[in-house]
Amino acid sequence: MNQVWELLAGVVIFIIGMHWLEDALKRIAGRSFKLFLKKQTSNKVKGILGGALVTALLQSSSVVNIMVLAFVGAKVLQMENALALMLGSNLGTTFTSWIIALVGFKLNIEALAWPLTGIAGLIWTMLSPHNRFYSWIQFLLGFGFLLLGLYFMQTGVASSLEHIDLLQFNRFPLIVFLLLGAVITTIVQASSATIALTLSVLHAGGISLEAAAAIVLGAEIGTTSKLLILAQGKLVDKKRVALGNFLFNTISSILAFAAISPLLHIIQHWIGVKDELTSLAFFQTLVNLLGILLFFPFLQLFGRFLQNLYSNNQQDTSFIHKVSIKETELALLATQEEIKHFMYHTIQYAVEAIGIKNFQLPVTVWKPSHQFANPDDRYDYLKDVHGDIQQYYVQLQAAITEKEDTVLLDQLVAALRNGMYGAKSLKDARLDAEQLRNSSNDSKFGYYQMSRQRMGEFLLELAPFLTGEKPASSEELKKAFTELAEQYQHSIMELYGKNRSQELTDIELSTLVNYNRELYTAKKSLLLAVSELMLNPPDASRLRELPGFIR
Repeated sequence: MNQVWELLAGVVIFIIGMHWLEDALKRIAGRSFKLFLKKQTSNKVKGILGGALVTALLQSSSVVNIMVLAFVGAKVLQMENALALMLGSNLGTTFTSWIIALVGFKLNIEALAWPLTGIAGLIWTMLSPHNRFYSWIQFLLGFGFLLLGLYFMQTGVASSLEHIDLLQFNRFPLIVFLLLGAVITTIVQASSATIALTLSVLHAGGISLEAAAAIVLGAEIGTTSKLLILAQGKLVDKKRVALGNFLFNTISSILAFAAISPLLHIIQHWIGVKDELTSLAFFQTLVNLLGILLFFPFLQLFGRFLQNLYSNNQQDTSFIHKVSIKETELALLATQEEIKHFMYHTIQYAVEAIGIKNFQLPVTVWKPSHQFANPDDRYDYLKDVHGDIQQYYVQLQAAITEKEDTVLLDQLVAALRNGMYGAKSLKDARLDAEQLRNSSNDSKFGYYQMSRQRMGEFLLELAPFLTGEKPASSEELKKAFTELAEQYQHSIMELYGKNRSQELTDIELSTLVNYNRELYTAKKSLLLAVSELMLNPPDASRLRELPGFIR
């Protein structure tokens, strides 16, 4: 049983080492890698080469693919170039396999792993995260953990073979090993760890080369799961790219699976690679090269297929994508409804960010078409929709000829802008809210409860204006702003009163003051957004002149 735990510990230590290595490399040259990837968008060949190089250096296809998702979400990358980067990333991830196969089993890993991990770990614990050498030491520590994990995997496998006849598993069909590789990689979210373990078992003679190759193909499929999960509930283009990556790896792996024996025969007998570990690394590289050759001529066609795959009801926007800017009157109405829908999501984000309980907008006015796993996903969605409406606004602005329509459009976009300001302030307040909610200090927790109650009351007063249950007027909204300003001044006096009575330290007071300020700014922004959205231009203009509003 101890051998199994040693093997499991080796896998875990290897994964921790990978994470530390990735994290250190991203901090050391994160911006450089991103800028380099951005430059690889002029053509598909450069995209493949750039994706392969950056993945080889970062030692993680997941990190590169997540960057690609971000570029697609920011409209920096075209679909086919994003797919090319991912093809290159698949090739670059084989670099780890080559290092392990060529070096990992031929050197005395133990002699290097222990001193490297010990010395780097000791220095790392003494350095501040702001020290310029911190990331470099973490890189060495991560590399030491990689070696240490590989050493435990080797010894664990070797010990297990003394008690368990792993060769009996060779009687299973190869499809079992393919599924095993996919499942393990999906669970551990690191194809490099799966392949390192496979190389260890292969080196110890526990499985055949064909079975090891099948596990590698399964790992190629399993590594796409993280991207599929990250792309859910977000921009449609991100879903398309994630699905494209899944289809690339799955189709390539299935085709290679059908030809495992011929491919290994070519590698070992035609090319002359006799060593099984090197043969397995060669096999993984060859499969990804063949995948590039297979898909490269059809990237543009494949990109169009992914573009057409999702229907309109899966768009991030709910109204504007259905109306042409040539129909200016309808386009203005669609813009107003889209921003209103955006504000519903912003109010729901406020509820989630502050932790308000039992608050719900009427279903009759808001039918949410998107589900979000957490507030961060909803905030990303708000940014995506904000960008889509901004692009629609620019196009519509050029098509409008009537001055009064231009005034109305500008007012609507002002509502959108202030709604986004409010969401950003809520995002900044969310971390403080979480800290206060979990505080053992009664004053801090009590202030959180009060702020949550006040935010809930504010949203209950604001929502009826937005839903039309209560007619919006400049007098009503001005009254709401006056009450909000008075409440803010009163809360500031309360906070400094607590400080005088020594209920709070200076740091705690600073946290509460900043938190209070962010909530006040969020409420002001949301109030102005609703006024711009629901009032006529003259009334909105009068309210806009009130002091203290962000414009």
